[in-house]
Amino acid sequence: MPHAPLDATFQPLRAILKPYESRLVTVHDQSDSYYLATAHMQSNNKPLFFASARVAKQYVSFHLMPVYVWPELLEGTSEQLRKRMQGKSCFNFKKPEPELFEELASLTRRGFERYRDTGYVT
Repeated sequence: MPHAPLDATFQPLRAILKPYESRLVTVHDQSDSYYLATAHMQSNNKPLFFASARVAKQYVSFHLMPVYVWPELLEGTSEQLRKRMQGKSCFNFKKPEPELFEELASLTRRGFERYRDTGYVT
C-alpha cells in the first residue's frame, strides 16, 4: 500500500487514465501502479504503451507515450507542468496539484485522440 500522501497523488493521476481503460487491452491495476497499452503490436511483438501512473519512493510518476511519439502535443503546455517533466514523456508529482492534473488530463485526451487518429486504438 502506498504511503498516504503519495496515494493522494496517485489516485487522481490514476483517475486521469481510467476512462481509457475500456479502449485499451493491456491493463495493469494495482495499489501503486496503473498501466495501459494498446492492441497495436510493435515490431518487437510487444503492445504499444499508452500511459501509466506509478508510485515511487518520493513521488508519483505519470508516463504518457504519445508526447514521446509526437512532442508537438506539448506545445502550449504551461511552464508549471513542464517543470514536472523528467525526460521526454514522464511527469513527476510529490503532492496533488489539481490545476496541473486538469492540464495533464487534457494532454492525455489529446494523446489518446492522436493514437486513435493514427489507428493505434479504435
